[in-house]
Amino acid sequence: MNIALFGGTFDPVHTGHLEAAKAAAGKFQLDQVLFIPAGNPPHKRGDHFTLFPHRFAMVALACAEDRRFVPSLLEAPTPDGRPQYSIATARKAKTVFGPKAHLYFLIGVDAFLDLPHWKDYRRLLDLVDFIVVSRPGSSNDKIPKVVPEELLRPSQPADQPDTVPLKRSTLSILRGVEAPVASRDIREAIRAGQGVSGLVPPLVEQYILKAGLYAPRRGRRYLRR
Repeated sequence: MNIALFGGTFDPVHTGHLEAAKAAAGKFQLDQVLFIPAGNPPHKRGDHFTLFPHRFAMVALACAEDRRFVPSLLEAPTPDGRPQYSIATARKAKTVFGPKAHLYFLIGVDAFLDLPHWKDYRRLLDLVDFIVVSRPGSSNDKIPKVVPEELLRPSQPADQPDTVPLKRSTLSILRGVEAPVASRDIREAIRAGQGVSGLVPPLVEQYILKAGLYAPRRGRRYLRR
């Protein structure tokens, strides 16, 4: 099976996330895309974000529209509240799915450019193949520079311009994904009383309204990590 790990806070999950997952699933013949809401993301400690059960519920509703999309609890919060790192998630997925599974790590270009600040990122690059979603207008020439030279193969095939071959894995650039929306913009729009139809799946929009998420009076639904 070809399986992509797609992590994030998903606060909330939006149509841009789904478009990226659909494009990756089509191009790389993915059998599953695991949407993995972060329980205790180490890169956002101290930030306010919606409680995990709400974010997981929204992801589960969003995944209902495509049989290849699967909501995952791989990064569900632990009782001790310790941060959860992507290298541990990838190793856990390797154990869960076994040696016959071909694992990809699906990630947006902005997050990928921050990869050198992640825990054991060199090992993560060795462990799974990467799919970097590049939006129109983004600077793709910075992507190969993130990879340490010792992990690169000496040469790149001329017929694969969007592939950066590594010694133990591969980094592929997925171009042309239109995602003119961000979770932060959606939260701000809801707080301002504006509609978000078309920015999030209909079921997610209904859930946000019913649960009263992102409205100022519902501040108690947020937890400081």
